[in-house]
Amino acid sequence: TREVEVAVSRDCVTALQPGRVLVASRNFANDATFEIKKCDLHRLEEGPPVTTVLTREDGLKYYRMMQTVRRMELKADQLYKQKIIRGFCHLCDGQEACCVGLEAGINPTDHLITAYRAHGFTFTRGLSVREILAELTGRKGGCAKGKGGSMHMYAKNFYGGNGIVGAQVPLGAGIALACKYNGKDEVCLTLYGDGAANQGQIFEAYNMAALWKLPCIFICENNRYGMGTSVERAAASTDYYKRGDFIPGLRVDGMDILCVREATRFAAAYCRSGKGPILMELQTYRYHGHSMSDPGVSYRTREEIQEVRSKSDPIMLLKDRMVNSNLASVEELKEIDVEVRKEIEDAAQFATADPEPPLEELGYHIYSSDPPFEVRGANQWIKFKSVS
Repeated sequence: TREVEVAVSRDCVTALQPGRVLVASRNFANDATFEIKKCDLHRLEEGPPVTTVLTREDGLKYYRMMQTVRRMELKADQLYKQKIIRGFCHLCDGQEACCVGLEAGINPTDHLITAYRAHGFTFTRGLSVREILAELTGRKGGCAKGKGGSMHMYAKNFYGGNGIVGAQVPLGAGIALACKYNGKDEVCLTLYGDGAANQGQIFEAYNMAALWKLPCIFICENNRYGMGTSVERAAASTDYYKRGDFIPGLRVDGMDILCVREATRFAAAYCRSGKGPILMELQTYRYHGHSMSDPGVSYRTREEIQEVRSKSDPIMLLKDRMVNSNLASVEELKEIDVEVRKEIEDAAQFATADPEPPLEELGYHIYSSDPPFEVRGANQWIKFKSVS
């Protein structure tokens, strides 16, 4: 039973002030069981379960997190168009079930590295919206002190945001090697897109990970377009989950957070058991273009985007499940929407008011724990002090 400030009748809604609605006391279910789509398997006899239990607590948490990522990306779009955010900016709205579902399937002590569509993962790994938006606007309060921007954000056990296509995959294999070398029961989630999936360094990383049985989950976020090129035009085989050849793989509905969560739990358990690496292909979709400089409708139709929005939106799918199973009410979820919008607005205010880092800090944070030293600037007469 959800306790709130005012209870008049079972389904009563009490408006306390403009823009704020509280749901009155009501008997919700504590959990519900759902059927989820069966994963396609490669070199695996059994895959993740086809049913899963969602608790009310987890459902509300996932809903809030996905809404936060969605609203944060839409705010970034707005700030970019106002020229407050500059440079590269790749948004992940539409792909929220990937970042939230993956985090739901691992431990905080596990590791994650991804490409440059990284804002959602930065949030799910534990950083605040305020730190992320301030980093996008290049301010001191940003998670990388305003020096990283959209593609270079970091958190505990989160290794970025990487700007070079595919380059994070060998790094992810290296993090998994460190997990094994140090004897820790940890795994590394190594993400890349369908556009990077044809690169040679990916296959070199596969080979080493398989030889050394590294606890690495290679994850291809297949959003159907590498920049402006559809997967059918870029890849002779679009079965990305089979690309590891000698490495087992599974193809997952990346628009369903419960599918992603269960597949991630399955893959993590596989790696922790000492069997070596595994591949996951998440079939997902981005609503924005490749980056803010791409309108996103020159290589696909507006109707295609709208069809995905209306039939497969990850937030809508979770909302419908929760309401239809009496895990939450529409009013309660609307209240979460209001709270999320306020959080995003407050973060945007901070991100536009916070000062930029001063020039004298240009050479700071080169090393993590070294005594201060001098860095030469653009010519030999310019010197910057470097402080860890």
